[in-house]
Amino acid sequence: MSSAVTNQVTHANGESKELEVLVVGMGFGGIYLLYNLRNLGYNVKAVEAGGGLGGIWWWNSYPGARVDTSLPFYEFSDEALWRDWNWKERFPGQEELQEYFAHVDKVWDLSKDVTYNTRVVSAKYDEEKNKWTSYTDKGDKIVSQYLLLATGFAAKEYIPNIKGLDTFKGPAFHTAKMPKGKDTLDFHGKRIAVIGTGASGVQVIQELGPIAQHLTVFQRTPNYALPMRQKKLTPDGEQARGKRDYKYLFELRKRTSAGWDYNPKPQKAFDVPEEERLALWEELWEKGGFNPWLGNYHDLMLNRDVSEAMYAFWRDKVRQRITRPELYEDLAPDNPPQPFATKRPSLEQNFYEVVQQPNVEIVNVTKKPIVEVTRTGIVTAEGSNSTREHPLDIIILATGFDAGPGTLTQIDIKGISGQSLKDKWSKGTRTHLGIATAGFPNLLFLYGPQSPGAFAIGPAHAEVQGDWIINTLQDLKKGGYSRIEALADAEDRWAKITNDLLNMTLIPQSNSWYIGANVPGKVREAVNYLGGLPAYTKAMYDSSDNGYEGFVLS
Repeated sequence: MSSAVTNQVTHANGESKELEVLVVGMGFGGIYLLYNLRNLGYNVKAVEAGGGLGGIWWWNSYPGARVDTSLPFYEFSDEALWRDWNWKERFPGQEELQEYFAHVDKVWDLSKDVTYNTRVVSAKYDEEKNKWTSYTDKGDKIVSQYLLLATGFAAKEYIPNIKGLDTFKGPAFHTAKMPKGKDTLDFHGKRIAVIGTGASGVQVIQELGPIAQHLTVFQRTPNYALPMRQKKLTPDGEQARGKRDYKYLFELRKRTSAGWDYNPKPQKAFDVPEEERLALWEELWEKGGFNPWLGNYHDLMLNRDVSEAMYAFWRDKVRQRITRPELYEDLAPDNPPQPFATKRPSLEQNFYEVVQQPNVEIVNVTKKPIVEVTRTGIVTAEGSNSTREHPLDIIILATGFDAGPGTLTQIDIKGISGQSLKDKWSKGTRTHLGIATAGFPNLLFLYGPQSPGAFAIGPAHAEVQGDWIINTLQDLKKGGYSRIEALADAEDRWAKITNDLLNMTLIPQSNSWYIGANVPGKVREAVNYLGGLPAYTKAMYDSSDNGYEGFVLS
């Protein structure tokens, strides 16, 4: 380490340590950065708000929490990690994912360099010293040359402004803040409300419907849920056979649009005979997972007619499982509420069977909106100036996240001349390559806004983008540079690229978190880069290979 670097961490107890790099967040991205930068000799430490590794998989402990990415794609590519690790299910649940991160911790020896249960609440750049000073909720002051934010794209939960929510006498919580440990709730025989039917809502409903006295589901629009096709794995069965292909598959995921072992079909849906198109859709449906979405014809989210044809296929498949026709319009309406897959589909195992149970009720809040929460339940408008109170013991908010920029702007970050990141992005997000923003030198973020985010598998994205960030720090060191900053015109160009890609699709026709429409007052814009992982990787390395075009080094 250069003697010119004298950065330090000052703890509340007075302990100090010198640092070059501070990593914030220890999900896949932060873990990858910490491990590899440490191996390269950087004096690097990490701060994690949760009590262990895993990011959302430490926080998301709600009933039924499970990843919607099949194996082996949802894990690190390092053979030292997967050689002696065996999964139990094709789509692991939160408990098994926590076991995996404990395994990663043991093999990579990470926790010695992580401060847990500590949240970075603010960070300020000192232009004269070219250093960042970060402050935590524990009173720690952390000074570092580089500040790497690996806080994910969905780390700020969205809680709607519902009148009286704070007056409810029972437990009321967001799925991301499920009570843990000694505070764990017993849901058996309780009257439960789930507000929202996104990914976490579907999983919670599947889990709690069979054990609740009564489950009330407050739904705005139906989820276009797809069959998960879950299955058990054994060490000497499919798991062992699959490991023979792991090295190939981990290389392949870097070269596919979303990090899978498949891409969208190159043909347009209506350029093939109807019989062939329906045969493909049947094949994708039987494969399950996201195959019917991401393995479909490439114009699925570009052409409204194709979208409506796929919706009709999905609707008819779902209705085959609905034995109560009065639920058709709530679960699989005649006409699509929005174009197919312009809201992220959830993967389900028995969702449609559970919501038809006699103890489960669906309340369509577009027709019967929530008026208020009382001490004992939720009141809805029933028409003709009448209301109804739904008596409850527990309220679960499956209301999603302020995704993308909200994850970063919840930290009070101030750059050159004290400019606030939240203020800078108040009228629209501006980044270069979804990694950096002008006016905030040496601040790099992984999995941030205007990167592939929700449209690429987490570990694949973490490794591709993480490698570029690591290579960048190495190039700065080799070139004698100590500062990197995005240029304003470069971030304007990147914003245009990301929004132009968005506007080519049907996504703007849907009020989804893909465009920030789930949070009142939020700017409607491209939260993610939609060009695919290979094109994104090329854009990053086109910049670095051309002298870090779009950045200024000094």
